[in-house]
Amino acid sequence: MYVGIDAGTSVVKAAAFDEDGRTLAVEPRPARPLRSGARAEQDTEEVVGAVREVLGALTARLRRAPAAAGLTGQGDGVWLVDAHGRPVRPAISWMDGRAASIVGEWTADGVAAEVFARTGNALFPGCPAPVLAWLDRHEPDSLDAAATAAYCKDVVFQRLTGVRATDASDASVPFLDPRTRAYDPDALAACGLSHRAGLLAPIAEPLPRGAARDGGPLPSGTPITAGPFDVPACALGAGVTEPGDGLLIIGTTLACLAVVDRPALDGEPTGFHFAASRPDRWLRGMPAMVGTAALDWVLERIGAAHRDVDALLAASPPGAHGVRVLPFFSPSGERAPFVEPAARAEITGVSLETTDADLVRATCEGIAFAARHCLEAAGLSGALSVAGGGTRSDRWLGLFADVLGRPLRVAADEAGARGAVLAGGHGLDVAAWTRPVSVREPDAGRAAAYDERYREYRDRVDTARARWSVQQR
Repeated sequence: MYVGIDAGTSVVKAAAFDEDGRTLAVEPRPARPLRSGARAEQDTEEVVGAVREVLGALTARLRRAPAAAGLTGQGDGVWLVDAHGRPVRPAISWMDGRAASIVGEWTADGVAAEVFARTGNALFPGCPAPVLAWLDRHEPDSLDAAATAAYCKDVVFQRLTGVRATDASDASVPFLDPRTRAYDPDALAACGLSHRAGLLAPIAEPLPRGAARDGGPLPSGTPITAGPFDVPACALGAGVTEPGDGLLIIGTTLACLAVVDRPALDGEPTGFHFAASRPDRWLRGMPAMVGTAALDWVLERIGAAHRDVDALLAASPPGAHGVRVLPFFSPSGERAPFVEPAARAEITGVSLETTDADLVRATCEGIAFAARHCLEAAGLSGALSVAGGGTRSDRWLGLFADVLGRPLRVAADEAGARGAVLAGGHGLDVAAWTRPVSVREPDAGRAAAYDERYREYRDRVDTARARWSVQQR
């Protein structure tokens, strides 16, 4: 038996698999991002406690010890901890927007372009560089008290094993030189953070490894591997490893990526290059800020739930009777396939005849258009796999296939936890573990109609970007 742990933004899960990749059991616990205006934080101890709870419940159900465990979790943000992995302040989430003005400064004075040219990674308000810069300006005592500016899974890993380390995927954004797979001191200097370099955890290659300590939720000595973080872990768990192939994760965020064999360090500084386990592979990531969270917002306002989505989609035709949604709901703006801290959602075409179903369909269509925009920018040219909670809606999954105009390989359940286990190596049958559960084909007629609506969507995005740019001046 093998255990995969996924410390996500809204849910912490532990899943057990047999040696052939069959899911034996899953234990979830909700996580609670704490929002206040543009700020989004998490209680580090609550997240670590949730991991302990799900591991304890899982092993109690199965009544046997795992051969090994793999750990993944949400990326970006800054989780400040002391030498023992204890928090010195609440974790600042990847969704946080307090550093938007710093990103604006760095965009205007060329810092963002310089960092992208060195690392292949864009800067957005919730990534470590602007968050650390904000803390350095406004809370230097917090940085002084910390031993590590960590990522989520690395805090959990340290608490389970005592090992302080990160992997190359989490370290990628935004300071990793993709050619050397080491931190780039010039990127740190460009951000004015050279004096805080000691807060960056050592990068363990190929991955951080440790063993469960006495008194923890796993038997003492259980081998534990950390990394990669949730997006590349899902890619690995879905079997997305060859250049041109891509992954779409319909989750809280809309994670879109394609595998590439070399980083592209020119062009508009947008998107990311996550280091993969092989030195000749990168994941060209275009993770939009908001995925199912946008739909959650709409559902809450009409008094509906996710179980109602299929019925609501059935009650409104493609095109949603003219209602259109630009799905940029994050208070910190957008990070892919463009960086716009001032980006905001727009709902247009509404009249007294507009129904709740029209609002839901227009939102689902807008999110699907954003996915297509991101996947095109990432360089998708091969097979596309799909994972995440959004795949549970059959009609929305079909809508994605129609908008994207290509078959969707639906990944097996708990792709992130699967990838966390597979990353550790263990001689497992990767093909069996990553076999898709189904393939969703697009409808040719609807796909042709959505091609035209997608072009309209791109025009509306271009118009909005020009307006947002003026607003930031």
